[in-house]
Amino acid sequence: MVEFNPHTLKELFDAIPVAVRGKVPRIPVTGISFDSRAIQPGNIFIALPGGSADGHTFIGDAARRGAAAAVGTLPIGDAPLPYLQVADGREALAYLSAAFYDFPARRLTVIGVTGTDGKTTTCNLIYQILLAAGLRAGIISTVNATIGGEVLDTGFHVTTPEAPDLQHYLARMVSAGLTHVVLEATSHGLDQNRVLGCEFDLGVVTNITHEHLDYHGSFAAYQEAKAKLFRSLASTGEKTAGNPRAAVLNADDPSYAFLDGITAVRKIAYSQQQRADVWAENVSIRTDGLRFDACLPGGRSPVDSSLVGRYNVSNCLAAFAAATLGLSLPAEAARDGIRALKGVPGRMESIDLGQAFTAIVDFAHTPNALARSLETAREFTSGRVIAVFGSAGLRDRAKRRMMAEVSVQNADLTVLTAEDPRTERLDAILAEMAAGAESHGGIEGKTFWRVPDRGEALRAAVNMARPGDLIIACGKGHEQSMCFGGKEYPWDDRTALRAALSERLQIPGPEMPYLPTRDGPV
Repeated sequence: MVEFNPHTLKELFDAIPVAVRGKVPRIPVTGISFDSRAIQPGNIFIALPGGSADGHTFIGDAARRGAAAAVGTLPIGDAPLPYLQVADGREALAYLSAAFYDFPARRLTVIGVTGTDGKTTTCNLIYQILLAAGLRAGIISTVNATIGGEVLDTGFHVTTPEAPDLQHYLARMVSAGLTHVVLEATSHGLDQNRVLGCEFDLGVVTNITHEHLDYHGSFAAYQEAKAKLFRSLASTGEKTAGNPRAAVLNADDPSYAFLDGITAVRKIAYSQQQRADVWAENVSIRTDGLRFDACLPGGRSPVDSSLVGRYNVSNCLAAFAAATLGLSLPAEAARDGIRALKGVPGRMESIDLGQAFTAIVDFAHTPNALARSLETAREFTSGRVIAVFGSAGLRDRAKRRMMAEVSVQNADLTVLTAEDPRTERLDAILAEMAAGAESHGGIEGKTFWRVPDRGEALRAAVNMARPGDLIIACGKGHEQSMCFGGKEYPWDDRTALRAALSERLQIPGPEMPYLPTRDGPV
């Protein structure tokens, strides 16, 4: 149960750096919400402009549901309740949420992890290290939030939670007596100011590669969104637990020079390829995990991990650097924590029903991640690599060709299928992907296929697999739904792959989940 002090709206605004036009009333506040449908009596409604609807049009609805006041960015003269105008609604939402819960981040050591690929894995590695060091820690990732012994689902298709939920999670951690939290900070979460008020002590980046350009508009803007985490470190106030204030940067990634140039706090570099503050030597990649020496100028520590793939050496190095040099934790705790993480749901997760070939589910949904996953898959088998994946609708269109190009160059066989087409026509998405495959030597019907229904695509891959081959289904990983039109259909690649395997093996297994593509084109 979260305990917090009652506040008036004026007290909240007095506590945050948000300018407001108009006199702020001294009315009690029972909560903060940006969804008029979720308003409870005494809540403050934050009217946000959106892509499909403008929150300002729902102020009347919020008033009817009992909202005590509304906050927005447009001048409104005849609002049915007290209305306050601010310059940035999302900034106000984040800071008001933090103030409502008495700024819980100020009583926690907050480690933020951002990047294109590897964020969730790196978050979990750091979290396990904190536990191994005997610290009371929590984690908020795109998979779930863990508060003490309680695991909370953060929902379908989420990035960083919205500010009211995020601050509520942090407040629950404080109430539970936790001292540290690892927070996955996505580019959307950073750009939309969801993490304002989180007062990060440590920032960690995995890599910055092509992703989300549909939203950010350019790679420079995407990179700048990630940079907000590192710019914020210098403004974190003093905390009773101290202020590590450090940026953990990947010296092997092209983002290094940019982030190194804008970071105003202590910098810690990690590398697989060169001497840095922490670097790897004697790397051994096996099908059951990896091993390397984590080297510091003063010595080295042997690291063993159940994670697979060379890219996970970088994720382990990032976690090791954050723990030992960022938080001054013992190298032994870093080694123990890394060893304790057996895997992350939907990340290179093996599905074994006794078949004579390997089947894996992975979250790889960017060109870089797909390339790394296929490189790892190649190391796992002397047979053929069969890749199954799609590309999401209403998202970065350039990825469609790029993903297909990566696959025809790195996999032996490619099956292109659905991945959250949303309101776009799936056949048009697949046509763009097929064009990318053909541009790099793919031959439709011989080296790649278009199979719109994802269940049928997995069946096709399973049925064409020979002993010693490897199937890898990418793009969905841990996610529990797929979006067609405006509707989310229950979907789990792991369940679907088990269904396809059990059918081929003629053994009991789950039913193939239903998608509307089963009935025809969508």
